Amino acid sequence: MSQDSIKRPQSVLVVIHTRGGEFLLMRRTRPTGFWQSVTGSLAPGETPRLAAAREVMEETGLRAGGALIDLRHSALFPIIQSWRQRYAPNVCFNREYWFALMLETRRLIQLNPREHLEYRWLSAQAASRLTGSRTNGEAIRALAGAHG
Repeated sequence: MSQDSIKRPQSVLVVIHTRGGEFLLMRRTRPTGFWQSVTGSLAPGETPRLAAAREVMEETGLRAGGALIDLRHSALFPIIQSWRQRYAPNVCFNREYWFALMLETRRLIQLNPREHLEYRWLSAQAASRLTGSRTNGEAIRALAGAHG
């Protein structure tokens, strides 16, 4: 694996939700049946805020602009075994930085078909149950509690 193709063990999570309390989840192309909010790894030299804005655009077609909220929280989690080959040898953990994007109402989402198959707007409870990511569920519940 070349140095350029090794993933940085830092990523962003961007929870997109409406003022009315609906949360956007997208079903990934793989692993099968895996639902989550916007996520993505930081590129070399990229800050978490820049990565969050880029990933929102790439995965949803939305421009976050100045509306992106840094939740000033990060979580460390183990990288699943089947994805470890993407990282440098002996890298076992990823640091995830949390952001939110609140919209006035639901928006039409333009999925990247290489990454996602469908999307849903759900209540906080339904979204936190459906997501396959523990940290994603925690972020949804925290936002629902802060705005509910």
